[in-house]
Amino acid sequence: MRDLSADRAEDKCGVVGISSDENVASYLYASLRILQHRGQNSAGIAVSSDQETIKAVRGMGLAHEVFNAENLSSLTGRSGIGHVRYPTTGDDMLENVQPLVLSSGVGDVALAHNGDIVNSERLREKLEDEGWAFFSTTDTELVIRMIVNELKDLIDPVKAVRNALKRIEGGYAFTLMIGSKVFGIRDPLGIRPLVLGRIPGGFAVASESVVFEMLGGSLIRDVQPGEIVELTTEDYVSYSAPSLGEKANCMFEYVYFARPDSVIDGRSVFDVRVEVGRMLAKERPVEADVVIPVPDSGRTHAIGFCEESGIPMSEGLMKNRFVERTFILPDQKAREAGVRMKLNPIRSVIKGKRVVIIDDSIVRGTTMRQIVQMVREAGATEVHVRIGCPRIIAPCYYGIDMKTRNQFIATGRTEAEIAKEITADSLGYISIEGLVKAIGSKHAELCLGCVTAEYPTRVPGERMRFQRSIESYSESQIRHEVATRVDARIDS
Repeated sequence: MRDLSADRAEDKCGVVGISSDENVASYLYASLRILQHRGQNSAGIAVSSDQETIKAVRGMGLAHEVFNAENLSSLTGRSGIGHVRYPTTGDDMLENVQPLVLSSGVGDVALAHNGDIVNSERLREKLEDEGWAFFSTTDTELVIRMIVNELKDLIDPVKAVRNALKRIEGGYAFTLMIGSKVFGIRDPLGIRPLVLGRIPGGFAVASESVVFEMLGGSLIRDVQPGEIVELTTEDYVSYSAPSLGEKANCMFEYVYFARPDSVIDGRSVFDVRVEVGRMLAKERPVEADVVIPVPDSGRTHAIGFCEESGIPMSEGLMKNRFVERTFILPDQKAREAGVRMKLNPIRSVIKGKRVVIIDDSIVRGTTMRQIVQMVREAGATEVHVRIGCPRIIAPCYYGIDMKTRNQFIATGRTEAEIAKEITADSLGYISIEGLVKAIGSKHAELCLGCVTAEYPTRVPGERMRFQRSIESYSESQIRHEVATRVDARIDS
């Protein structure tokens, strides 16, 4: 059951793929437990027992609820993939639980997916008009069917995958099995993360590097944008795509989604979040007595904020870790009660103090409003809020559950108006420039669509990043660009 009290952006999914000289089922299960923060709706594992046959166990719930000694023992094989899901495209039903498995002329094929395909509806309608039938509502089925369709005419699996991926647009990281072969695939802009590592007995790809460390292995490197990596027990083989010369790494991975002990695109997530906190203190200083992080999302940001501001940090909110996804919240009163079931203020830390609440982001604002009111009720004389992400003003189309503008508290409101809405004495967001600097990347190498409303791929009705307005072109530039496109079309 989805936790309706959550006022957070929800990712997404976690994927893993392993090739080992040992049975991989236990490694895959452990990996899903490690990646559980990326999706709590469902979990699945698929393994290859021979060169062609793939067996899968999938179910609704957390990994430890789906798997047990009996069904794990039924999964025997030296190659496999796994998935934890939070649905962003496709309904909440068993048919959408991944990995999806289909039969093909070259054996069974299984696919696990983190991300969203922007043009999935258009592609699906076209294929349905051509007579294709689908058993699920997820865009993952669209991709696996396109791959299987290419495999029937091609011996080279990498070429088949490339042909299928030419037709899709969006952000994605796939783990794919064709028979007993395991592949990791990252989208051409690197929007969704995927890393390559060594584990005991073989090699693996996963959404986050922490998987390799906790399995007793080590990170090798990031899978590059557009790259396909094939795993074997002895080594890995890289199939690089022609570079687009662009990147668009998701900034939200650094701000919130990834575990702090992960490394994504060569950067320590923990270090980035501490630097975000420092930058936030520089940009939005406040006079206060104590800094309180929202557990667990604001803790690392608060470390940096305290280091820069000199204001001491204390655990002023205690989190109940045993009332998450099973809490049924049918109405507003129940949702408010759900927040109070999760968090409780420590009065001795708060009473008589000017308090700064630190969190990574605000989406809808309802939970932050309740937290501010809890802190006031606990005796705070002032409550200030500082946020380690710029104002979220636009939907995400690449695998994060932020789909419509009217759900964002920042839509159509000034910062002062948002502060009033959440009943805070003041509110401060980190700037886009400050976030980019804290991440240590270039503005042009990050996907910032949800805070700029400019996207790295074509999205109907939205503006692409680097897109110039028609007013900025001279008449000669327009004629030149039109002529260039016509020439390119003739050449092709």
